[in-house]
Amino acid sequence: MDNSRNRPRVGHIQFLNCLPLYWGLARTGTLLDLELTKDTPEKLSERLVQGDLDIGPVTLIEFLKHADDLVAFPDIAVGCDGPVMSCVIVSQKPLEHLHGSRVALGSTSRTSVRLAQLLLAESVGVVPEYYSCPPDLALMMQEADAAVLIGDAALRANLHDGPRLGLDVHDLGAMWKAWTGLPFVFAVWAARREYVEREPVVVRQVHEAFLESRDLSLQEVGKVAEQAARWEVFDEEVLERYFRTLDFRFGAPQLAAVAEFARRVGPATGFPADVTVDLLEPESA
Repeated sequence: MDNSRNRPRVGHIQFLNCLPLYWGLARTGTLLDLELTKDTPEKLSERLVQGDLDIGPVTLIEFLKHADDLVAFPDIAVGCDGPVMSCVIVSQKPLEHLHGSRVALGSTSRTSVRLAQLLLAESVGVVPEYYSCPPDLALMMQEADAAVLIGDAALRANLHDGPRLGLDVHDLGAMWKAWTGLPFVFAVWAARREYVEREPVVVRQVHEAFLESRDLSLQEVGKVAEQAARWEVFDEEVLERYFRTLDFRFGAPQLAAVAEFARRVGPATGFPADVTVDLLEPESA
């Protein structure tokens, strides 16, 4: 019998930070049960919101904007509790001197951009002039005093290009932690509310599969790093450190961080300051 049309349509972020969440799916055999779509965080968020995906990662801001239509998976997210390594401001001068300066936004993630703008405005006390451009650090530094980068481009800037070019690299995760004392969540996993109501068993199976994959990947993180290093500009040691730096949990501290971020940026960003985050509930006994 052909069940292919019934497979849940699931998003897959093409960044290294999500590799530990997907690596174990192949090991457990669950990969074959999913119809995976690979793309950038922003594109996957749009597809989930539009209904082209049933389940997937969604950047925090897009989730909060569409919280009425989405149900978040508990215990799984992409975040940090302190440094994140792959979400940075790279600057040619001290951050406190960036008032009125040009700052390039080389990011496809609205969450990271909004976090950078919030930290610069309210923690550092400067309001630069922002513009968007492709995430090419050398080109950015010809036109701007600083740049916001995320994902693999940020890792390269943090570990290689920033130091090589004599630039200051500021980790947004570490800046948020120092300012608020909280972890930060960049993306959550969510299902469309209508899909949860229609396919509750499938949704819980996918949730369990991702938790199992994440746990397996973190148990065997050296192997994940070794395999990823074959295709990446980063060596095994750097990748293992990065995977251990990331925080894939989504519990009470992370929910508190989401509430704090929403309180600070919600009304100016398109969602209520007290937005409600609905979590997938465990199967009733």
